[in-house]
Amino acid sequence: MNPLCHLLALSTYVPDAVLTNQDLTKVVDTNEEWIVTRTGIKQRHKLADDENASDLGLKASRKALAEAGIEASELTHVITATCTPDVLSPSVACIIAGQLGTGPVMAFDFGAACSGFIYGLSLCRSLLAHQPDAKILFVCTEALTRRVNWSDRSTCVLFGDAATACIVTGSPGNVLAGLEDVVCQSDGTQRDLIVVGGGTSSRYAKGDPIGDDFFITMQGRETYKHAVRNMVHICEEVLTRNGLSTKDVNLLVPHQANMRIIEAVGSRLDMAGDRVFVNVDKYGNTSSASIPLAISEARAAGRIKPGDRLLVTAFGAGLTWGAALLRF
Repeated sequence: MNPLCHLLALSTYVPDAVLTNQDLTKVVDTNEEWIVTRTGIKQRHKLADDENASDLGLKASRKALAEAGIEASELTHVITATCTPDVLSPSVACIIAGQLGTGPVMAFDFGAACSGFIYGLSLCRSLLAHQPDAKILFVCTEALTRRVNWSDRSTCVLFGDAATACIVTGSPGNVLAGLEDVVCQSDGTQRDLIVVGGGTSSRYAKGDPIGDDFFITMQGRETYKHAVRNMVHICEEVLTRNGLSTKDVNLLVPHQANMRIIEAVGSRLDMAGDRVFVNVDKYGNTSSASIPLAISEARAAGRIKPGDRLLVTAFGAGLTWGAALLRF
């Protein structure tokens, strides 16, 4: 397909504080071997007490604007993928736009959990189809450590904090990458498998203690089955409808949730070893930020060259999942 959606810049920001597996043994009943064997994660980053998701996103956004060589006032849209907003309202996008001084742009958040980057690419493509001269700041930012139950060893070891920002345009000039195609799907009947609490269904009165429904909960075994099956199927769908196979793909960049999921998806797609990029060991699951963070690291490591085609895929709460083809 002809790309009408182009990434002009891609920047990242991770908090300075690193939380190792050894650090976690001091707060929950776990150990290094248990975590690495089941997840592949060795450390994750944790935002400071005075930082929120918008702060992480703002820092990534400023870097992206500088990389693209454009001013905040040139932006037409600011959209943010997050499942951990600072507050329910106003949106993180509005907060970031205000801090950047964009002026009266269209700004909004959307929630697709770990599939946020891929859903956001689809949104950007739709916006550009309607307004080809738009300049979109697309932010993925997550403060997941604010929503983990540190006494639940099955979930607290999984998540980290990070943010990414892309400048997305319709102009094919001197760009980083073009979006060849994207497919997004969901299944709300399985909504209870992964839940990030803290919304209005948590009915607290002033002074009430926080209950378990405030935190991330996940049914790991069932999540694994749905994640692998749906990520593989949607990758095959996006390839087939473009007349491609995995042989036409230079690098698979899956959502960095769990090493077992990554390996299973790569194996079923007949892509393994150097054809799959992995950095879950350093960051854990950063939800919507994980794929663009991985792409940024892959570029820095020389794993992505001009002309390369990337297949990216994700799965998250909702349930949501998606896949996209990017040409660098």
